[in-house]
Amino acid sequence: MTKGANVGLAALSEDTGAVVVGLSWSSATGDGDADVSLLLLDDGGKVRGDADFYFYNRPAAEDGSVQLLGKVPTENGSEDRISLDLTAIPGDVVRIVVAASQDGGARFGDLDDLRLTLTDRSGEPLLGFSITDATVETAFIFGELYRRNEEWKFRAVGQGYETGLAGLATDFGIAVEEEDEHGADGGGGGEDVGGTEAAEVVGVGAVPAPRVPATGTDPAPEPAPGPVGGRGEGPVGDRVGGPAGSPSGSPADSPSGGPSDGPSGGPSGDPADGPAPAAAARRRGTRTAKKKVTLPKAAKKSLAENDSWKPARLFPVPSYKSDREREVRATSVLLSVMAEVPEFGRRLTAGFGAPAGRMQTFTEVSLPHGDSPKRPDGVIRTERAGKLWTALVETKTNGNPLKSEQVQTYMDIAARRGYEAVITLSNDVALEGSPLVTVKTDGRRKHKVSLWHLSWAEVAHQAQLLIRHEGVGNAAHAWLLQELLHYLQHENSGCHGFQNMGPAWVPVRNGIDTETLCQGDPRAVEVVESWERLIRQVCLRLGGELGQKALPVQRARRGTDPKSRRAELADRLCAEGKLSAEVRVDGAWSILSVTADLRTGKIRTSMDVPAPDGAYPLSVAKRLLRVLEEAPADLHVETLVDGANGPRGTLERLRPEPGDLLPGGGAAITGFRLSLFKGMGSGRGGAESGFIRSVDDAVDRFYGSVVTHLGQIEQRRPARARQTAGSPEAG
Repeated sequence: MTKGANVGLAALSEDTGAVVVGLSWSSATGDGDADVSLLLLDDGGKVRGDADFYFYNRPAAEDGSVQLLGKVPTENGSEDRISLDLTAIPGDVVRIVVAASQDGGARFGDLDDLRLTLTDRSGEPLLGFSITDATVETAFIFGELYRRNEEWKFRAVGQGYETGLAGLATDFGIAVEEEDEHGADGGGGGEDVGGTEAAEVVGVGAVPAPRVPATGTDPAPEPAPGPVGGRGEGPVGDRVGGPAGSPSGSPADSPSGGPSDGPSGGPSGDPADGPAPAAAARRRGTRTAKKKVTLPKAAKKSLAENDSWKPARLFPVPSYKSDREREVRATSVLLSVMAEVPEFGRRLTAGFGAPAGRMQTFTEVSLPHGDSPKRPDGVIRTERAGKLWTALVETKTNGNPLKSEQVQTYMDIAARRGYEAVITLSNDVALEGSPLVTVKTDGRRKHKVSLWHLSWAEVAHQAQLLIRHEGVGNAAHAWLLQELLHYLQHENSGCHGFQNMGPAWVPVRNGIDTETLCQGDPRAVEVVESWERLIRQVCLRLGGELGQKALPVQRARRGTDPKSRRAELADRLCAEGKLSAEVRVDGAWSILSVTADLRTGKIRTSMDVPAPDGAYPLSVAKRLLRVLEEAPADLHVETLVDGANGPRGTLERLRPEPGDLLPGGGAAITGFRLSLFKGMGSGRGGAESGFIRSVDDAVDRFYGSVVTHLGQIEQRRPARARQTAGSPEAG
């Protein structure tokens, strides 16, 4: 689609009751990131209340109509997805605005391949819209869904803001309260990287400024049902619509001049006192009417006489005699909790196109197929407005692989019976969200069946997010999820996530050790794929524990396909003997780097900490060592000096002599690289001595003993932090 164009969803698909909107981007440097937000608007172009504003701290609607699904890795970057059940959207909501924002001085012009896609409930793409003119904007309205004559339509907007999330929210009736942020040293007015003050979204009802007429008209066949609520030109607003240098809101922005041919609506303000991109808004969130229940961080004191007393569990894990018994029990435990805890069931199925409605789950269902009936491990059914959505579930535990012929059978049964989906569930982790098995679909069939995959690690991740951070409806539901987590994490459950580096691991490791592994060896590519799955699982586990987004960083050039990218990484593995990955955790100072050196048998976890501007070098070094007072004595600290390596040493040696970190010749310090080293497990599995366990332990130790203390260094990040942070190979 082109900017300003619109289309009716009914013209694209026969089933658009539920859709998934995806916002994606990539970055050659790996530094870029953004957060999606969504606003439900009434016929006046405003939110009806705080509950109509969805962003990272408020990811789901109580009725299930809106669900922020979070980010998933893609071929060249990441995609942030939103599930919308359009049949459940309240009748007085006439527009749904889909946007994204950045903070910390980042601009959308720094990102590549900005794109919105919209798919139906089966995952079939319906439309796409690319933004190619982003420059200095810190927030963007990608598009909007709106009602017209009882039909939902989509409009490609592509309108930017220089005032970030707070400026966008203000336009649609969210009141924003300014707040100064001070550095750790207590001085100054607390300017952030972008030179703007932090702001907090506190509620609706901002006083609107006069409306300004739009400067262009929508080239689409019909006008928008209402204003997009933009900031007009002149002193009333500072909306950015086109290339840098053109006047805001001027006809030079685009032929459309904006998404509406009516008056431009929304509360605007003078940029002199308008709020800035709101890191605080994202951290604190809007008020919610219903309090959610989370589990306390510290467990209550046990009444047991000694440690040999084991608490009774709702889902006991006995010593199973067969993998089949594990699969049956794991399926029953999971599906029963999904049906009982609405937030959890909705969280796992929203991305698969399931509507927000009453859910029932079944196991060991017999379905006719040829001469003998087939029994899928489970069935999920969701009902809304008299319509049923059905998915068959095929489960594997204990590292057993999915079988293509078995999944194909369930796809055929689902197609004949008019079911919507088949869901595979195993310890393996899918790359780029793709299915793990190959199936054939009959293109002559009118009814489409979608194939989806879940990892047990993702199931545990979602349960942990709900009971530790986001909350559920009541204490009983929180307890059920806790019992589910305990079951999944038990050594006998067989539901441990990715636990095997594959058959190529040992020969590749031996080939590197004997220097006989040649570039182009397909086994090296298999190891690279397994490494990516492991890092993806590390992100799921870390994100669930922290309650923060954690994603692998993709430093991909535009147009690079995953196959060629992995082949290049495999060649580097053959030449250098190293597997490397980077992880971005929301709220962390910079990117976490993980490197497994197969030649030395060491795992290195590291992070670059930028040095504050304007401080004396010795003061900076002393402050860093004070902050790391409780860090391990074997932590390596290296001074970064304008593209070169500076002095280095362990904390044990540097604590009595901070001056040893200062470079000679008065060279300027740009930052410090903090690293921990750990012995690498050799086995391909997840046992105590295995490689996978050693990577998990290395990341946990570094994050818990080092990264958690870094926030005390300084609240402000210098502008150059974006260039120095997260580049373990720099210098």
